Amino acid sequence: MAECTHVADLSGDVTPSSTEGCTDCLAVGGRWVHLRECLGCGHVGCCDSSPARHASAHYAQTGHPVVQSFEPGESWRWCYVDKAIV
Repeated sequence: MAECTHVADLSGDVTPSSTEGCTDCLAVGGRWVHLRECLGCGHVGCCDSSPARHASAHYAQTGHPVVQSFEPGESWRWCYVDKAIV
């Protein structure tokens, strides 16, 4: 299995779009289960267990491939392209 090369393409630290919750859910009064931060631009979106799945929608719209958990105490990353924890 090939290793994910998308992590190496990340530019470095990004600023989260929100520290209060899913940026898109907050805008429309939605709710979320868990949060993910895009490591390409800092967009904070809700996970695929959330009703609106904003993190995946952000990937589909922008092509930014890597997110990390935005939950306290979690540090894992996910690559949408490789469908793998990286």
